[in-house]
Amino acid sequence: MSKAFAFAGARVGYLAADPAFIDALRLVRLPYHLSALTQAAAVAALRNADVMLGMVEEIVEQRDRITATLEALGYAPHESWSNFVLFGGVADPHTTWQQLYDRGVLVRDVGIPGHLRVSAGTEAETTAFLDALASIGSAS
Repeated sequence: MSKAFAFAGARVGYLAADPAFIDALRLVRLPYHLSALTQAAAVAALRNADVMLGMVEEIVEQRDRITATLEALGYAPHESWSNFVLFGGVADPHTTWQQLYDRGVLVRDVGIPGHLRVSAGTEAETTAFLDALASIGSAS
């Protein structure tokens, strides 16, 4: 549920497994592993699954837009099946990170030489990132 339902902080998920395996897990799990509030929020999200899953389509669309634009700007985006894009060709990741931050855009410097990571968000957030990156200059 972390990506599709924007529930990363809630730490809600599910398990599909052989019943014997599930019984074994029940022996070692904490008795109160999910709060009542977290459970209620998860149920509400599931009741609105059509709306929530529409967010997934938007994220995929923006991720693909980011990838295509990064390529056009001369960067080297890695293939992604997630909600973020790792891209190389960044001459100085720390400086680029700072320049983006100064323009109100937050990305991650994940410590891989020549790379940064950006999460796909709304269309407006994607536009802000791409415009800020383009204003900094091209890839190395």
